[in-house]
This record gives sequence, structure tokens and C-alpha cells, in this order.
Amino acid sequence: MGKVETRGRKKSTAASPLTRKQELFVKEIVSKDGQITLREAAINAGYSATSAHTRAYELTNPNTSPHVVAAIRAYRDELDAKYGVTYQRHLRDLQTIRDEALTNGAYSAAVQAEYRRGQAQGDIYVSKSEIRHGSIDSMSKDEVLKALEDIKQSYAPVTINITPEEKDNTQNRGKARERLLQADARGDTTPEPEDIIDED
Repeated sequence: MGKVETRGRKKSTAASPLTRKQELFVKEIVSKDGQITLREAAINAGYSATSAHTRAYELTNPNTSPHVVAAIRAYRDELDAKYGVTYQRHLRDLQTIRDEALTNGAYSAAVQAEYRRGQAQGDIYVSKSEIRHGSIDSMSKDEVLKALEDIKQSYAPVTINITPEEKDNTQNRGKARERLLQADARGDTTPEPEDIIDED
């Protein structure tokens, strides 16, 4: 058997070392995740702007560059471990925010931070919500009217009636009708300005 000839670059494995540009690409893509495109990360890492799109594709393709993909995953995991949200870190950060707010005299922010710490604890502040099953469609008309009356009675102590009282416009309507009839009798097609009445 003869020796198999390979051309081009040697195939990379997950254990292959990163070049300097690849290291920079990994740091750019992970630290600015969602803020820049893959192409911009490649340009920032030192790749040519004309080939940056292709390089970014190659560097994030596990078949072409498994070592770079592994490095991206490892760096993300490292940052998640360092800066990710854990229960203890969350409570500590809220306490720090509260303390800073108190120091700066921002009492509203301090109260909010302390409230959120209590919510995170789980048993200090309880959010109560009521879930009802069924719908108004399954109720009879009498049941709906009774339910509406119950709601009305439960809110009666805090309800203020703001419905405006209606004016009795029957007298004004009568006068307007009389003027229009008089105008018709005279043969006028347009009423006099004083014949027009604002009913407001």
C-alpha cells in the first residue's frame, strides 16, 4: 500500500491549539454575544474584511473548526460560572444594591431591592392569584346576573358613581320643534340662527 497524499491544511480536531486570531475571535464572539455579528467578530479578531464572513462561518462550523467551537463553548461556560445567576449571588447582589441605594439616599430603590430579596426568598412575600375554571358561556342568564350583582356588592364600599345626571331637555326640544314648525309655515327653508338650539 502506498502513502495517501493529503493536500491543504491538516484537519483540525477539538484538541488542536488555537491561533492568536482564533483566540481573539472566541473572546469577541462570546464577550459581545448578541451585540455584534459573526462577521464583525472576525474583523475585530484581525481577519480581512473581504473574507470575514467566510472566516466567521468556518470558525463556527464544528466540522471545519471543532477546536474553535469547543473553545467558544468552554469560554461561554467559564463566563456563565463567573457571572451567571445563582440563588446566593442574586440575593447578595440585591443586598449590595439595597445598601448602595441607602448610602445614596435612594430609599425607593432600597425598598424595591429589599422587596425583591424577599420575593426571591419565597416565603416572605406571597403573590396571590386566583385561577377560575369555566367561562361565562357555561353560565345561565340568572347565574350571570347573580355573579354581576355579587361583584357590584363586593365593590360597593369603594365604588363612586360618576355617571352624569341627564338634563331634562324635553322643554328645549319642544321649543326647537315649535320654531322649526313656524319656519316651515313662513316658507323658510333655513331656520334662523336663534332657532338652532344646542342641547348640551
